[in-house]
Amino acid sequence: MDIAALLKSVPTGLWIGGEERAGSSTFEVRNPADDAVLVSVADATAADAIAALDAAAAVQAEWAATPARKRGEILRSVFETITEHADDIAALMTLEMGKVVAESKGEVTYGAEFFRWFAEEAVRIGGRYQHSPAGNGRILVTQQAVGPCYAITPWNFPLAMGTRKMGPAFAAGCTMIVKPAQETPLTMLLLAKLMDDAGLPKGVLSVLPTSDPGGVTTALIDDGRLRKLTFTGSTGVGKALVKQSSDKLLRTSMELGGNAPFIVFDDADVDAAVDGAILAKMRNGGEACTAANRFHVANAVREEFTEKLVKRMSEFTLGNGLDESSKLGPLISTKQLSKVTELVTDAVDRGAAVAVGGEAPGGAGHFYPATVLTDVPADARILKEEVFGPVAPITGFDTEDEGIAAANNTEYGLAAYVYTKSLDRALRVAESIESGMVGINRGVISDAAAPFGGIKESGFGREGGTEGIEEYLDTKYIALTL
Repeated sequence: MDIAALLKSVPTGLWIGGEERAGSSTFEVRNPADDAVLVSVADATAADAIAALDAAAAVQAEWAATPARKRGEILRSVFETITEHADDIAALMTLEMGKVVAESKGEVTYGAEFFRWFAEEAVRIGGRYQHSPAGNGRILVTQQAVGPCYAITPWNFPLAMGTRKMGPAFAAGCTMIVKPAQETPLTMLLLAKLMDDAGLPKGVLSVLPTSDPGGVTTALIDDGRLRKLTFTGSTGVGKALVKQSSDKLLRTSMELGGNAPFIVFDDADVDAAVDGAILAKMRNGGEACTAANRFHVANAVREEFTEKLVKRMSEFTLGNGLDESSKLGPLISTKQLSKVTELVTDAVDRGAAVAVGGEAPGGAGHFYPATVLTDVPADARILKEEVFGPVAPITGFDTEDEGIAAANNTEYGLAAYVYTKSLDRALRVAESIESGMVGINRGVISDAAAPFGGIKESGFGREGGTEGIEEYLDTKYIALTL
């Protein structure tokens, strides 16, 4: 693949109102595999944010009034356009985020699916009509587009975390401004260009790369024309955004941090559990909010599970994600590498043993090997903090109640994984776990047709499924005298 030609095909300006615009300054986008500068992109300011909101507000009424079938056809066209350019998008993601290209291709498939799914949901926006119980009229309930939305997306899934928000917003008739992560703006800028090619009307989407997220966000939140804020990222930032948006009483949805337990009971198929553990832990190199963060394994099978997991984890070769022989790419940044190293060091200092990995190789890039920690003590930080890296800490338990208690011993509640051969136990445990999503004998649970989201400090609101579009619709009651 001609990387230089690919980078030249990507807009590097601001994308406002369906057109590329120059910014007053730029910032660099770097490849985490070697820290080389890929390109410089325009750096949006608060004034640019208002210009994007001007564009969104100018076409909001027209877009909301566009027939649902037409909106759906446009989204279907976007799905097909993304699919046609899958290789380019995947390579670009790997360049700016670091994940191996096979993972990037998987994200393109997953991310595109939100446009296909919500193309179909656009024509299913409902309502109801009924007689008033008092007999004095009729009740008509309709759903209408919320209005201009602002989406803040993270660096770990540069495509899918945006499409998961844009799909339902556009299907509902909302316009949207997207602020991609500073580390990974290129995928979203290319997507904006492809969506324009696919027929998305000018103004419906704007993309604002910026090194000043606070200034851009404050300008948009403080403007009364904005109606909705949706965010995927850390719990700390999410809390701050909810507080900030409260003055305008914005509709908000928050997909925040996770600390997913992976529970293996004594009756589980251990080989299947190890297969699932690899998927749940190593997807995206562990840099996923749904990643299995701690492994609670029944003591009866813990030795067997650990031995087999160590063998599988030792097979992950580090390298540049564009090299198809590489199985594990770099972490996103020096900061993230330092965090992973710090959590592993803390666990070892408290008594954990390193079964494989456990030490960064050094040199260029932000690499950390696939790592398994055993005999991890209960007070280790890695059991309480989201590691966001390729590290699997293992602890043991004896009874079902102990396993459930260990799983729920966190302020987070996004995802959880359970391995057991018993259907009764599976349902019993799934209902007892405090989590928005539970995978039963599955290591990957994300699906465009299912509601994605958490409880507790993992946030609120749902993305995907029939529920996802509700986040972008207001309910209106019309009283009729008939």
